[in-house]
Amino acid sequence: MEIHVDRARCTGIGMCESVTADYFEVLDDGTLVLHRVDVPEHDIALIEDAVRACPAAALSLESGHEV
Repeated sequence: MEIHVDRARCTGIGMCESVTADYFEVLDDGTLVLHRVDVPEHDIALIEDAVRACPAAALSLESGHEV
């Protein structure tokens, strides 16, 4: 699974970072930095929580590249 960010929607509020700073960091200028894009199976529920916490609906969790 991979984290995708719609940068046009992201407002840099940081709710995702409050759920897990291991994956997300919002810089002082509001820019979202992804520390990891690929999500291992054991972290999927955590990232789903971060996706739901985003008030701008800028995050999604999608399966890997389609063949």
